[in-house]
Amino acid sequence: MKHLFSVLLISLAAGTLSKAASANECALTIEANDMMQFSAKALSAPSSCKEVSLTLKHTGKLPATTMGHNWVLSKAADVQAVATDGMTAGASNSYVKPGDDRVYAVSKVIGGGEQTTVTFSTERLKKGEDYRFFCSFPGHFAIMQGSFSLI
Repeated sequence: MKHLFSVLLISLAAGTLSKAASANECALTIEANDMMQFSAKALSAPSSCKEVSLTLKHTGKLPATTMGHNWVLSKAADVQAVATDGMTAGASNSYVKPGDDRVYAVSKVIGGGEQTTVTFSTERLKKGEDYRFFCSFPGHFAIMQGSFSLI
């Protein structure tokens, strides 16, 4: 009987934990550093999320003007073109061409010790499509990118 009671308690606790985890499935966090690295190479969110909130934390020390990072989401095939167009868009536009319909989400550029959150709709995203997240700060996109998917 004592064993059954322990199993019930563990099951209840596990159920509570899984519910708490599912409440945050649509909220993601990723870090970037002064070595031009994201803390993850892949991110995903359930297709049931109508919106996703992504928090970018810059764990480095260098300022945004020297080693700024942002988080941009586009189709994999559009990454280079979006990044190239973003260089001419400049810092005031977070290195993304204003109104670029190839971009599904973009955060502002932040420096060391800062963080920012971008919330975006998943309405235009399709399950199974090849999406990439990247940093569009000049020269960073070739190294700082990863995959994003709806699951």
